[in-house]
Amino acid sequence: MQNTNIHIEKTEILSDNWYTLKKITFNVLKNDGKTETQSREAYDRGNGAVILLYNAAKKTVILTRQFRMPTYINGNSTGMLIEACAGLLDNDHPEDCIIREAEEETGYKISKVEKVFEAYMSPGSVTEILHFFIAEYSDEMKINNGGGLKEEGEDIEVLEIDIEKAHKMIDSGDIKDAKTIMLLQHLRLKNLM
Repeated sequence: MQNTNIHIEKTEILSDNWYTLKKITFNVLKNDGKTETQSREAYDRGNGAVILLYNAAKKTVILTRQFRMPTYINGNSTGMLIEACAGLLDNDHPEDCIIREAEEETGYKISKVEKVFEAYMSPGSVTEILHFFIAEYSDEMKINNGGGLKEEGEDIEVLEIDIEKAHKMIDSGDIKDAKTIMLLQHLRLKNLM
């Protein structure tokens, strides 16, 4: 259902380089009954999916580490970020996307995933909805070293981490990625490990 209190007046493309940055000017009917014109920028990079692979018997999770420029220019001195495997949907179904991404990034071939929720990750400026998944893995599912696709500029390190250590890494600040923290907390809340 469309919000009748919002009327978009103008949309401008500010950048269409990596993804699309738009400036949207709109009128909004406020709670006091007055109409106000506002302008906001929105970054459209498409929707994505993320997965946390876990092994209940070993009490471990599979995470990745890679360079993330936005973190580097905002105080992360190395630019390296530990995170759960993720990728853009690129018009794929979320389950198909995350199964493909898991194999490309981690080297694990999984076939069964469980969707746990969806979330807007930065709704003040980014349009993306992220589909969150979990899946159990075993050593037998490892079919290659992972690391991502070279043609996409990916250089991903695969990490197998004890679940308790992963939770301590949140406390110490070694894991700062929101999607990863959310999935690690999900495992804890659901007593999956």
